[in-house]
Amino acid sequence: MKTLRMALATVSFIALAACGSSNASSDTTTGQAFNDADVMFAQMMIPHHEQAIEMSDIALDPTSGAVQGIRDLATQIKAAQDPEIMQMTQLLSDWRQPLTADDGMDHSSMMSGMLTAEELAELGTLRGTAFNSRWAQAMIAHHEGAIQMARDVLKDGKNPAALALANEITSSQNSEIEVLRGFLTPAQP
Repeated sequence: MKTLRMALATVSFIALAACGSSNASSDTTTGQAFNDADVMFAQMMIPHHEQAIEMSDIALDPTSGAVQGIRDLATQIKAAQDPEIMQMTQLLSDWRQPLTADDGMDHSSMMSGMLTAEELAELGTLRGTAFNSRWAQAMIAHHEGAIQMARDVLKDGKNPAALALANEITSSQNSEIEVLRGFLTPAQP
């Protein structure tokens, strides 16, 4: 009977340990831990990157009249962010987490720099110099939002792959912001 009680106690302890906090989990496929900050970073950065790619597609549309420098930057953004989306999707899959937060809440309003559907549509109607300046302004704000999300996960996350990606996003998008500033139209007196 004593052995049975010890076995039941051990099973109960293991069951309770398995139910532990959702704030820290183990990625069994790679042995690397992750937490809620890592998951939120990936879940929110995917649609954020998808919008940057959509904005880049608008710039690459010949009817926009974007200058070559904007088109080059749009191509660069797509080349960087498509693989990052795939990497974040894989991380969420490895962690057995959904691609989007499952609380039914639209998190796009929480993502700084995101354009509304109306702002995206308006961007698509601009041409030439007006397009170049507005696209640069919008992409700067968009990149600043991504950098803030990256800083958040760098502060609170723990997964090495997510942290490395956040560092890469911060570095590359800060560099792109410097280039983008050159396309802003000076304010008129």
